[in-house]
Amino acid sequence: MNIVEIINHYNFFYQGELMLRIVLAACIGYLIGYERKNREKSAGMRTHAIVCLGAALMMVISKYGFKDIADYDASRVAAQIVSGVGFLGAGMIFVRNNAVSGLTTAAGIWTTAGVGMAIGAGAYFIGICSGILVLFTQILLHKTSFLTAEPYRSYLKVTTSDYNKIIIELREQFKKDKIREVGVKVTKNKEKEETKIELDLFFPAKYEKSGLIYRLAENKDILVVSG
Repeated sequence: MNIVEIINHYNFFYQGELMLRIVLAACIGYLIGYERKNREKSAGMRTHAIVCLGAALMMVISKYGFKDIADYDASRVAAQIVSGVGFLGAGMIFVRNNAVSGLTTAAGIWTTAGVGMAIGAGAYFIGICSGILVLFTQILLHKTSFLTAEPYRSYLKVTTSDYNKIIIELREQFKKDKIREVGVKVTKNKEKEETKIELDLFFPAKYEKSGLIYRLAENKDILVVSG
């Protein structure tokens, strides 16, 4: 068997085109991950590149890997990519002090898999344009935060030596800054004559909670403040 027969037998050119799809998907995933890395997010270039590459690989296998089987269902493997990557994306989401972070990165991971699936299926135009659209959406909406700014919920913890005075001052400050009090927990330490106040608050969109903490720290009756 000469070299030409070997190439024809193993369909090297055909498989090379499929491999090109996988490489292209990895490049698009890398670009999406590069934007996330610049935002210092938990999933960066490697994660997005591998997810996109893996989705393209599974799509190629799903679509072309079982042609020797009669009446095979080309969608079975591809269908599992969506649920599998959804599980991966869930690991990016964190909830701390009632504040949720990582949702955009998780959604980006899931969509990156869709980009890889499109390229793996041979829908180059749809896959590449979708990848560019993901990048455009993430960059544009980050720079124009007024389009996406939302009120957020978070905790504020204050330790004080004068509970009655401080709770009044806090509520006056909340009213002024349009901060809504959702819940409160008060713990008294009789030995140290201190009171710990844990406030569950709903802050207005784009409100800088750190500025509030710095202002409260200047109050001589507040011993500790965090949030």
